[in-house]
Amino acid sequence: MLLNEHQSKKLFAEAGLDVPEGLLLTPATLEAARPEFPLPWYLKAQVPAGGRGKAGGIVRVEAAEDLAPLGRRLLDMHIGGHKVPLLRLEGAARAEREFYCSFAVSRQRGGLVFTVGRQGGVEIENQDQGNLLVQDIPAGAGLLEFHLRAAFFHLEVDKVCWSTFREFVKKLYAAVRHYGLLLAEVNPLALTAEGAWVALDGKVEVDDNHLAQHTDLERFYTPEHASREEHLAREAGLSFHSLPGRIGLMVNGAGLAMATMDLLNHSDLPAANFMDLGGAADYDRMRAAMTLLFEDHAVTAVLINIFGGVLSCEKVALALSEALEGRPPAKPLVVRLAGNQAARGREILAGLAGERLTIVADMSAAIARLKELDGQDPGAASRHAGAALELAFAPAPFPGTLGFERGMPVLVQGLTGRTAQLHARLMREYGTNIVAGVTPFKGGQEACGVPVYSSVREAQVRHAAQASIIFVPPAFAPEAIVEAAREGLRWIVCITDGLTQQDMLWVREQLRLTGARLVGPNCPGLIAPGRTKIGIMPDHAFRPGPVAIVSRSGTLTYETAARLSAAGIGQSLAVGIGGDPFGGVDYIELFTMLRDDENTRAVVVLGEIGGSAEEDLARWVAATGFPKPVVGFIAGQTAPPGKRLGHAGAILESGTGVQAKLDTMSQAGFFLCPDLSSIPATVARALGL
Repeated sequence: MLLNEHQSKKLFAEAGLDVPEGLLLTPATLEAARPEFPLPWYLKAQVPAGGRGKAGGIVRVEAAEDLAPLGRRLLDMHIGGHKVPLLRLEGAARAEREFYCSFAVSRQRGGLVFTVGRQGGVEIENQDQGNLLVQDIPAGAGLLEFHLRAAFFHLEVDKVCWSTFREFVKKLYAAVRHYGLLLAEVNPLALTAEGAWVALDGKVEVDDNHLAQHTDLERFYTPEHASREEHLAREAGLSFHSLPGRIGLMVNGAGLAMATMDLLNHSDLPAANFMDLGGAADYDRMRAAMTLLFEDHAVTAVLINIFGGVLSCEKVALALSEALEGRPPAKPLVVRLAGNQAARGREILAGLAGERLTIVADMSAAIARLKELDGQDPGAASRHAGAALELAFAPAPFPGTLGFERGMPVLVQGLTGRTAQLHARLMREYGTNIVAGVTPFKGGQEACGVPVYSSVREAQVRHAAQASIIFVPPAFAPEAIVEAAREGLRWIVCITDGLTQQDMLWVREQLRLTGARLVGPNCPGLIAPGRTKIGIMPDHAFRPGPVAIVSRSGTLTYETAARLSAAGIGQSLAVGIGGDPFGGVDYIELFTMLRDDENTRAVVVLGEIGGSAEEDLARWVAATGFPKPVVGFIAGQTAPPGKRLGHAGAILESGTGVQAKLDTMSQAGFFLCPDLSSIPATVARALGL
């Protein structure tokens, strides 16, 4: 959640930082505004975007009678694509000098960064390199005195200002920790003649996962910055963005949603929106989704694409049936259900099927039906289809670094929860050797036929598990991960989503002290087809074979495995590493292990538009001469720049970002897939078939 300047300063003031006295003005309150603080004033447009100063969105008010006409002019402006809905009026501060100060969670540097600059103001990034001092702040130890001293001496101010500077920065850091901030920027930071440090401007971003755990922070949300559609989606817990197409879209999982959006766009069925249902489906969420899709005048037909893992297709079907209230959908609706309880979901919807509701089992049929509704030739939807192959595959033991063999003992943390028990049962049915569960204060019970202990230590004394899978709420998951690592678990799979970025920075720091490897969080886990499953993947999509899948998306993993299996191409191992900015094992670590795996003849990488993980992997593959063919697919290639699509990392920063990623992968020798339907044929080509 990105805050405007006014809300940022409200948060700063709560944290004890000095900010100029100010008022929030709306179109309704502008004319009657009579501030008590003395002239001159500054009137500032409030938008969730930068560049206000350059755009003329900040004006100085010398006389009270100028306030209303200047305010009306600002309220008529658009800045960074945003209409100005609000203004902040504040007294002009008298600054002796102006500096820059910020704390930011940096994906590139892999941690929290503390930055100060001798000069603040506009275009801070374009000033000379010597202006800024950047320091990495460890997650465990936090901000230390030497960080403060280095920053203070860099600013080259009189030593009499040390104590007030130290106090200001410590309060700012405390705010970052307390409010779960990804960014706390003060620019400019003013030093007054009296030696006080004042935040003349501020920009704050709150981690959405922290917000979900601390809903009182909703007081900083500004609905005026959101469209009606965005506000409705937010209230329902949907990730939603409008796009300039005509096919409405609802999918579970950001990766599959991005890939489905790409598939529609490549099939001459341009998507009208991006919508990620997430891992939940109830009446309110489904009703909001239907409202968004059916009320969009640009939408001519709607596609619902669900591949159930944690999410049950039966639950989706029941929620959809309830939302439709027994009536035909307002617009043609094509529903594809696969995975968890898909047959039951299709059965529920069968009674509603008719001219406006089509139920299909795979995406080829969905695209064909949408083309038909769109007046196109439906036969064009299968342009990448081919005859199924029959590959000989004789499984060999995994190298010791992997070790996912039949019989590998597995511990379930949070086993007494309903979701954990469902997937523990499914894992056991697949053949996974679940030996025990752990839930604090539930020791002595039994669940899913195995004993439950109150701590990992108690369980390990009796069972010596080699892997753990975690189903605990996000507030408790970080310590659950570290507990498992400290007690000697080799592999830890964290299914839980919603962990904050600051928590994950701490987890990663703690894991470096152990030999444990973490998969996740916010992931589907892993499956070694025919051997074991430690996760929530729908096992019917997988079959043993020579191709490994490494993916940032759960639902995209299921979709790809199902397509490969249908083409006769099985999998040696599939690992969903999760799409969060900070996770456990990455592509390179897994590729290092797969290099010597006799079972794996090729690797499929399922990536996303955000971050640099795929480019980093490509450079590593090229530099190390990785001996096996690599097939790459990037979801979200047709996303407009600047849209944050579900996963915290899935944001296309500029129009050239995705092409640079694809170019780097191509230069490293990757076989690239333009869309989902091309994956089986591309993998077959990479295998020399």
